[in-house]
Amino acid sequence: MIVVCGEALVDLVPQSGESGPGQWRAVPGGGPANTAVALSRLGAPAALLARLSGDAFGRQIRAHLVERGVDLSLAVAATEPTTLAVVALGPSGGAEYAFYLEGTADWAWRAEELPEPSSLVSAVHVGSLAAVVAPGAQRLRDWARAQGQSSVVCYDVNARPAVGLDRAETAAQAREWMDLAHIVKVSDEDLAWLEPGRDPLVTAERWVVRHELDLLLLTRGGEGATALSAHWGEHVTVPGVPVTVRDTVGAGDTFGAAVLARLDDLGRLGDPARLAELDAEAVREVLRFATAAAALACTTEGADPPDRFQVEALLKEAAPA
Repeated sequence: MIVVCGEALVDLVPQSGESGPGQWRAVPGGGPANTAVALSRLGAPAALLARLSGDAFGRQIRAHLVERGVDLSLAVAATEPTTLAVVALGPSGGAEYAFYLEGTADWAWRAEELPEPSSLVSAVHVGSLAAVVAPGAQRLRDWARAQGQSSVVCYDVNARPAVGLDRAETAAQAREWMDLAHIVKVSDEDLAWLEPGRDPLVTAERWVVRHELDLLLLTRGGEGATALSAHWGEHVTVPGVPVTVRDTVGAGDTFGAAVLARLDDLGRLGDPARLAELDAEAVREVLRFATAAAALACTTEGADPPDRFQVEALLKEAAPA
């Protein structure tokens, strides 16, 4: 089983059409919750380790996740309110967020709420705000470090400048996560904020060497993605898959989920040593699958990831004659 750890919140999305301006729709979201849904859609058993409020929004999130096949046996029933994110969509479909975090459920982890490390867990996916917001971030990091002895740990940087976190502190926490992670996923936008003025690829190369990463995935939106590894010197790059973009909400989460789902297919999760043996050509196939999944996520409204059949059909359609 793949355990996805982090926040499950509500996105307030602007309504279009006859409802007029100032109307909002409450949509369950949060990067980790979206990742768990995407894994389930792609056929990979996923459990969400999150703190879910008992308020109306929290009940909506639970129902949303259960309907989509996410295992909530590890979820904690929290007394704090649900975190809210207000979404603004740009003219090209890109999403911007404003977060309301103070005193909400996602960050109040206690050590006793986290499960004992288990050999039944093949991978741990953690990232986004839960990886950096106190006081829970350090507790999650300690737990992931212990679990990483027998499972692959995937860290999704997913920096959120709109939250108002200190850049230097966020970068320091990212370094701590990369010291324990086997896989790191980061976008060119993440790198532009964390290390401004530097070429994203040069920064990625430095991270791979410094943290001895088995796999670093650098995503570039519609331009595709590049993989780097401490175990082979070449860069593996695949182009994006052209689609008509409705919005980009959840695309990065879908990409990360698709990488883990495909690595699971290849038997590369569980013992981290199996991941270290992955060669560049196998990584190229993983990237193709993940970029196709992320592209499909951009063709729907909100975080609505594709299933495996849809991804495979798009790959077949996009394949050269």
